[in-house]
Amino acid sequence: MKCYGKTFVVDTSKSPYAKLRSVPVENVQLEDSFWLPRISTLHEKTLPSQHRIFEETGRIFNFQRVSGKKKGEFKGLYFNDSDVYKWVEAAAFALANKKSDELYKLVRQTLSEILSAQDCDGYLNTYFSFEKKKERWSNLRDMHELYCAGHFIQAAIAYYRAIGEKEVLDAACRLADHINKIFGPNGRTGTPGHPEIEMALVELYRLTGMKEYLELAKFFIDNRGKGLIGGNPYHIDHKPFRELEEIVGHAVRSVYLNCGATDIYMETGEKALLDALLRLWHSMTEHKMYVTGGIGSLYTGESFGMDYDLPNVTAYAETCAAIANVMWNWRMLLATGEARFADVMELALYNGVLAGISLDGEKYFYVNPLADRGTHRRQRWFRCACCPPNIARMLASIPGYIYSLSSKGVWIHLYVQSRAYLDIHGISVDLFQKTRYPWNGEIEIQVQPEEEATFSIYLRIPGWCRRPRVFINEEAAKQPIKPGEYLEIQRLWKPGDRIKLTLPMLVERTVCHPYVMENHDRVALKRGPLVYCVEQIDNPEFDVWALVLPPNSRLEARWDPAVLNGVVVISGEAYAVDMKHGRELYRVEDRSHIEMHKVRFTAIPYFAWANRNQGSMTVWIRSLISA
Repeated sequence: MKCYGKTFVVDTSKSPYAKLRSVPVENVQLEDSFWLPRISTLHEKTLPSQHRIFEETGRIFNFQRVSGKKKGEFKGLYFNDSDVYKWVEAAAFALANKKSDELYKLVRQTLSEILSAQDCDGYLNTYFSFEKKKERWSNLRDMHELYCAGHFIQAAIAYYRAIGEKEVLDAACRLADHINKIFGPNGRTGTPGHPEIEMALVELYRLTGMKEYLELAKFFIDNRGKGLIGGNPYHIDHKPFRELEEIVGHAVRSVYLNCGATDIYMETGEKALLDALLRLWHSMTEHKMYVTGGIGSLYTGESFGMDYDLPNVTAYAETCAAIANVMWNWRMLLATGEARFADVMELALYNGVLAGISLDGEKYFYVNPLADRGTHRRQRWFRCACCPPNIARMLASIPGYIYSLSSKGVWIHLYVQSRAYLDIHGISVDLFQKTRYPWNGEIEIQVQPEEEATFSIYLRIPGWCRRPRVFINEEAAKQPIKPGEYLEIQRLWKPGDRIKLTLPMLVERTVCHPYVMENHDRVALKRGPLVYCVEQIDNPEFDVWALVLPPNSRLEARWDPAVLNGVVVISGEAYAVDMKHGRELYRVEDRSHIEMHKVRFTAIPYFAWANRNQGSMTVWIRSLISA
């Protein structure tokens, strides 16, 4: 198994308008940390089990059918190829971080089937084969050809960077060249109904230096708002991209589009793009994002709703949308170096994304409600299975989100026990993070340059933190430490220097904007980056939907190794309400029917709910604090 050695999530090493440069995935090794068992499960269970399901459901068969190895009808949904491509990308990231001959052989076998289905002109899509050839590129709005192509290109790039075998990258270039011939300067006009191709083309440009790929990505952005795919907000085709004020439409499509536009900005520096992206970011984070970092509240169209339309039981909050939220905020962070984007990225990662996969790594949520009566459970698979391989590639790429570099030094975005091997100003520098984050906020960073060197280390001070403290070799940092910003520590670093960062993790009661009607007089519990929920199995003596938290309740956080493979739980005293309403749907108000009794409750991290027996759950708890 070869190794190319520079596997980036997003490669901004030569992007002229990016503030930060990415660090290769393989330059960061996870130690015994929160994320390590999840990555191990990915190798041992998640990726192998997903591949078995591809075979069961005909996704591999579809490629074999096109190549002539097997006969039969196309199986599944018309965009099923994309699931296989996402799996290949996930496997490439996994191989970059941990070599595995068994996984490598499985990926090679899968790629062989994929490449055998590519046409001589570069076209690759198993749905549009044989009798459907004449329908190619005839319905960009609905049929996901460009979406599938984008995922193949991204998979090919990740595989080439991880393994160094050029055959798959050459196939991706042939496909991109075919698309450019169809839609380029002298071709058809058009734009995809489901964005994805834009960020794939920019990344292909970054790898190959072929400017026509960047121009083609820009072409697809520039053609939005012209009515070419219906002119509706659902497809974000109602206005030119640069004129958008409000984030609307299908949540994944909308945010993938923003990812592509951010990538284009980092290459071109076009201010109108950045201005639009900032408007859309404020629209999303200030009006349409769940406390978990989930986005896309409506089942109708898997879409963003109106401002403050954030229902709990019927929250859609697709796992893919939370992943898109991480991807977009990562790009905005690379573009600007601003900590607010890292804060949202972390929130979505630990809550909205991680809830989408079971602790055993083999069952999934497509949608992620914030309250439930015990009916919503993770599934082994879905007919539309975009989320399972998507969360696999997100988890496999975690090491690539922890650090980045700039002209002045290294930036630390996520606190994860890990070793990083970096090149700073031509000097090899090893960083070792020691921490149990997110369970506590004590982080020690050992700095090991190969020789004494002057550079900056930027520490993200999370926006949720109160009274952070920083020590360098036991001496308190002299500069102001502000939550929601990066702290720059510039000095002559010597081998063995240590930074100690203390981020106190208080249990905090979060309240919602009063325009979110469903959350009036309710609070959500947060500790550090984690959002908590109350689940029935931990509170068998009362209905968790009837829990009322008084303002003076003392809340305690403790590590419990017996719960959910070990988590920090929150417990405290509260009240359970019995309204004795009877069978009537409506009745005259009569407070004599309301009874309250004291109870002791336990809350768990939201990401871990629905891993045990069925039962009710809620994130937002009724509170005695009046609005």
